Amino acid sequence: MSGSLRDQLEQNAAASPDAIWLTSPETGQQISWKEALSQAQTIAAHLKALGTEEGASIAIASHNSIGACLAIAGITYGGYLATPLNLVAGAKVMSYVLNHCKADVIFCAPDNHDLIKDVLRTTELSPLIISLPPEGQPVWPEGYSGTAAEHTPSPQKQTPGILMYTSGTTGNPKGVVLSHGNLLAAGRNPVEAHHITSKDTGLCVLPIYHINGLCVTVMGTLVSTSQLIIPYKFSVSTFWQQVYDHKVSWFSAVPTLFAYLLNDETEPVLDRARLRFSRSASAPLSPEIHRRFEARFGIPIIETMGLTETGAQILSNPMPPQERKIGSPGIAVGNEIIIADENLHALAAGMSGEILVRGENVMQEYLHQPDETAKTITSDGWLRTGDIGHMDDDGYVFVTGRIKELIIKGGENIAPREIDEVLLEHDVILEAAAFAVPCENYGQRVEACIRFKPGKAADVSALLDHCRDRLGKFKCPDNIHILDDLPKGPSGKVQRLKLFGLVYQET
Repeated sequence: MSGSLRDQLEQNAAASPDAIWLTSPETGQQISWKEALSQAQTIAAHLKALGTEEGASIAIASHNSIGACLAIAGITYGGYLATPLNLVAGAKVMSYVLNHCKADVIFCAPDNHDLIKDVLRTTELSPLIISLPPEGQPVWPEGYSGTAAEHTPSPQKQTPGILMYTSGTTGNPKGVVLSHGNLLAAGRNPVEAHHITSKDTGLCVLPIYHINGLCVTVMGTLVSTSQLIIPYKFSVSTFWQQVYDHKVSWFSAVPTLFAYLLNDETEPVLDRARLRFSRSASAPLSPEIHRRFEARFGIPIIETMGLTETGAQILSNPMPPQERKIGSPGIAVGNEIIIADENLHALAAGMSGEILVRGENVMQEYLHQPDETAKTITSDGWLRTGDIGHMDDDGYVFVTGRIKELIIKGGENIAPREIDEVLLEHDVILEAAAFAVPCENYGQRVEACIRFKPGKAADVSALLDHCRDRLGKFKCPDNIHILDDLPKGPSGKVQRLKLFGLVYQET
């Protein structure tokens, strides 16, 4: 078994040198395993020739592209720490990230040069900026040479490989350090759960500066020596055509994207014999959207669950014809899961508590935050997810919410997801998220934000009646706010904790 990403890439190139790894649907460019290895070696050698210290943080400011994937491969090949930057996080957060990780070098796509220059004005850093064309080699500065034959440090299983920052919805983002061993384990988990082989072709529509896009699709195809189609971004208008043209056999998405595809009235041409499954992650998938998507397109959705701190996937429903339980992200695959009480003791089936995970995919640490690391990873290796749920007798986990997002009304815990799902049952609502509002009488009350489907609408009073009929008066939102869009992180997950400030900052 490979000990590092470098080992895995070299094995793939030796076993299948001419097989295609990366394909750009926009340009048609393809990169074989042999070419990927050569380019990774060249990038690593150039970084060494620059005098870059072993283990240094190398940032990447790029949307999805072949160039970005190869940059990650080259940085990790040389024993450096690849740090993808969240391009939609805002200048303040990006400035914090660059200062926190002390990036020596930034690989920057041409479209992002102005953004990075603006961000750097608010830092004390002077990193070297290397232009990273989407489908080409990095543009190296003049005055030095680096060759693929030049010796570069050989990373080991425990060598840090990726530094991925969390969304930071409740403060500054935390830098999650994932070792080469973590990343390979993270890639193996979806491969094992979804039976992915070298004959498969994945489609990456989630940003690779988010853990799902990076570990599930990029690392998953690396571990399985399979092909990856990597468009610049997700587009409803081109999605199904890309799936058909490139003989895609699986793709990973988030609930928001499934809702967008379901709401699009275009009838796609599908090769259902080739397209085996889709997978949903990053946020709970509404059972209503789940059922409607499968009924319309005839493609099974495998609901899963993952975290940045675990290199994405920790739970997955089994593949058909085994039982998939709608509303559950599934069973443990590749790691251990328990439901724990406040003292971190395992609870019996059916009892609600915090979801804990342990396995080779669990992060090494939060960068420069030993106290936060100690709070999150117990002395015997269990990572506290911060999610609340229960496990049934078959080992399926049901997630009811985040500890920080629970609505506590009159001493009663209300899971926001329960309200979300009822709202999403209404045929005019595209997105919904319930949240807590301070209340003198109950401590907190329930409110919700929604987004209508294009061309559809309803009176708030009718929506409240809909909720009251299904939830009862106590759990029914006191108010429903209609927004043009809901705040989301890079994966498309609604940032629930931002809703109160968004709604009440103007009132």
